[in-house]
Amino acid sequence: MKDKVVKAIEELRPHLQADGGDIELADVDEEKGIVKVRLKGACVGCPMAQSTLQLGVEQFLRKKYLKSSGLKPSRKYF
Repeated sequence: MKDKVVKAIEELRPHLQADGGDIELADVDEEKGIVKVRLKGACVGCPMAQSTLQLGVEQFLRKKYLKSSGLKPSRKYF
């Protein structure tokens, strides 16, 4: 599962980077199906960050790669 998530993040990164943001994988809990990511750059503090996670990143992961239980922002950097 982690390999699929890494591949998905790499596909998504250019889209976020085009707007000055970025994303990195923080953790994958394969047992629970939870993916944690860190939004970086312009995404930090952006009012659209939660929408980006839910409507962009999470939906992309679910449709294309896996059936994760959820995507959680890593609070360390978010």
